[in-house]
Amino acid sequence: MPEDTVIAVEHVDAGYDTPVLESVSFTVRKGEVFVILGGSGCGKSTLLKHIIGLNPPLGGEIRIMGDRIFGGAPAERERAMRRFGVTYQSGALFGSMTLLENVCLPLESFTDLPHDARYLVAEMKLEQVGLKEYASYFPSDLSGGMKKRAAIARAMALDPAILFLDEPSAGLDPVTSAGLDRLILRLRDTQGVTVVMVTHELASIFAVADRCIMLDKKTRSLIAEGSPARLRDCPPNAAVQAFFNREAETAPDPQRPASPSCPNLVSPKESL
Repeated sequence: MPEDTVIAVEHVDAGYDTPVLESVSFTVRKGEVFVILGGSGCGKSTLLKHIIGLNPPLGGEIRIMGDRIFGGAPAERERAMRRFGVTYQSGALFGSMTLLENVCLPLESFTDLPHDARYLVAEMKLEQVGLKEYASYFPSDLSGGMKKRAAIARAMALDPAILFLDEPSAGLDPVTSAGLDRLILRLRDTQGVTVVMVTHELASIFAVADRCIMLDKKTRSLIAEGSPARLRDCPPNAAVQAFFNREAETAPDPQRPASPSCPNLVSPKESL
């Protein structure tokens, strides 16, 4: 495994009572923007819930910077979970709290900082996402894009090494979504954070992703891995081609080659 690996997913069966994904393996490297993509119902959010420790996988192992999320000692799980922050599709802000109070929550729960210091850190985090002047506002006073930014500020409160974003552009207009993409890249470049993003928004994928994996509902597997441009220009199968070319769904066979002009492209399963 490469030395710069920060997340290792090894032969994970994702699902609840029955698997929606089987034997999924991949790694995420330090400092990259890594995107998990695929069509509706392919298991993107389910896999994310396993990685961030909300639900145990049906099989396999997940490590965050070497520590197991499940199956290890409680101290190992705690170390792993302290290394990342998470934002959810809705933002998940507490409506009865101001933005400043929302961002202060992780600091109150996991640090011994005095009150004034917590508020100073929270103000700095809001400033990083362009919301310092809205610190006293409540979530109901904000637009959808501002809520997403506030959620990112809260997720970054403890200076995590990894930031997980679940459908960050969902419900946003193209201009607001582009602004959020720029924020993600700025955080990666200035804070050194590794970003793992679940999305199916092609514009955002091409704007921010260094590397992607694509999941497939039909085969319950990981069917492609690479840069967005590589997957678009040399898709390893028909399902990837259909996704990146926004083709109408005609039940493409993921096993059918789609780009004979790229004979050297190796599928993820063959490379693992």
